[in-house]
Amino acid sequence: MHNASEKSAPRQSRALFIDRDDTIIRDACYLDRPEGVVLLPGARRALQRARRTHRLFLFSNQSGIGRGYYGWEQADAVNARMFRLLGIGDPLFDAVCMAPESPGRPAVYRKPSPRFILECIDQFALDPDACWMVGDRLSDIQAGLRAGIRAALVTHGNPVAPELADYLRAHAVPVYPTLGDCVAAIQADPAVAARADPRRAAASVG
Repeated sequence: MHNASEKSAPRQSRALFIDRDDTIIRDACYLDRPEGVVLLPGARRALQRARRTHRLFLFSNQSGIGRGYYGWEQADAVNARMFRLLGIGDPLFDAVCMAPESPGRPAVYRKPSPRFILECIDQFALDPDACWMVGDRLSDIQAGLRAGIRAALVTHGNPVAPELADYLRAHAVPVYPTLGDCVAAIQADPAVAARADPRRAAASVG
């Protein structure tokens, strides 16, 4: 796990753990070149909106490192390019996890391992009931649920396999067409809205 900044952000207990490939940027299959980074439509605006109410954490499986297709330097360069394209300013994510393990190897941080999420909940004093894992794959959803937080799937136009659809229904996992739609829905949740606006919480009690 790599802390994005030693500088403390305003203390919040709400968080979104967000996948990278096919959630924020287009999945280019073992992306190792910064010039190959393409933001998905609406990703920048979605993240701008999300960080108004939630701390943000980037959580990405990068088995290309474990397979020897590219190294940490290339992976970091890809992330740096993504951050420049987002252009939001300040450290966008409180922490970034790039899990390098390849499938079939012992997993430490590789999703569906919940370890990164659990460590962040402890380190940043997050409220699990106010946290979400957002991604486009079953492993994203499983990592969130295994950590005891909620999870949401984003599709960006990709079909959802029948087996995955069955799993999502069985675990009451919502599905959204884009990251922007997902963020808007999470922020519209009454519990989230009450935490985000103390005046609204006070009004609901009154």
